[in-house]
Amino acid sequence: MRLGTSRKTPTLGHWLAGLCLFLVAWLHGVAVQAADILLTGAEESPGVQAFVQALSELRPTDTVRFQPLASLPTPGKLPSSLRLILLDLPSLDWRLQEPQGPATLVLRISRLQARQRLGTAQPPRLSLLWSDPPLSRQLQLIRRILPQARRVGVLFDQHSEFLLKELNLAAQPLNLQIVSQRWDNTHDSRPLQAVLKNSDVLLGLDDPDLYNPKTAKNLLLSSYSRQVALIGPNVAFVRAGSLASSYSDQNDWLSLLDQLLDQPPAAWPRTLYPGHFKVSSNAQVARSLGIEPPDDAAVARALAEGERRP
Repeated sequence: MRLGTSRKTPTLGHWLAGLCLFLVAWLHGVAVQAADILLTGAEESPGVQAFVQALSELRPTDTVRFQPLASLPTPGKLPSSLRLILLDLPSLDWRLQEPQGPATLVLRISRLQARQRLGTAQPPRLSLLWSDPPLSRQLQLIRRILPQARRVGVLFDQHSEFLLKELNLAAQPLNLQIVSQRWDNTHDSRPLQAVLKNSDVLLGLDDPDLYNPKTAKNLLLSSYSRQVALIGPNVAFVRAGSLASSYSDQNDWLSLLDQLLDQPPAAWPRTLYPGHFKVSSNAQVARSLGIEPPDDAAVARALAEGERRP
């Protein structure tokens, strides 16, 4: 004989008890996930304020705040649970005082700036987020908008010379030849003229000793007179007269930080380029060189798709 099992209908009290348990568990989960995020730099400019506000809107369950560098103790006296974001070079110099301290994201630091401060060392608990576009991405940009170019001219000095090995390695699978030329004295135009004479395109490295407002006129007029396009080194040079460059804007940086802050600091990479980026080109320069002005958004999508493929 089959016996039936009695089933009790949940009472209102049972429902309320279950709801309370759910809310307690949910609030506990939020509390566990919430993070204390401190951004610091030498000055709290309107741009910094806007950036901090935008990050806090992305992280509503976290505590996101800015504190001027001058008001902070030494890094080792900060709570180890803190997530620290450095916004400028003075804050990096402060963080390098001692190895102790919370896990730290160094925002928008160039390869040269890191080399000058760190050499080849990588201090523990520091994640360097590079500001200059990846060399491989810039070479892919050349292949995309200047498919006939084979010889890529590169000017370097004692500070940027270390990038040449990486650049040559990145150029090999693309069938590109790097034509490098040392340029220690920017008042002497002979190295510039020599590299332009032997190159199909000039790739600008993010080296402020070579690419700055004082050298821009000579670089751009010389490349234009020889009908050799300049790629990079940054968006400012594109506006001034170089052909194109890849770059990451504030939204891209915020997206990267949001992604990293979702991870435990132990999982943060030692170095990283933003995965999100854009392309900027100068249509007037393209036309003057007899090049069809590129579709910046389409080129950026194509480059991103290429990077996602193994």
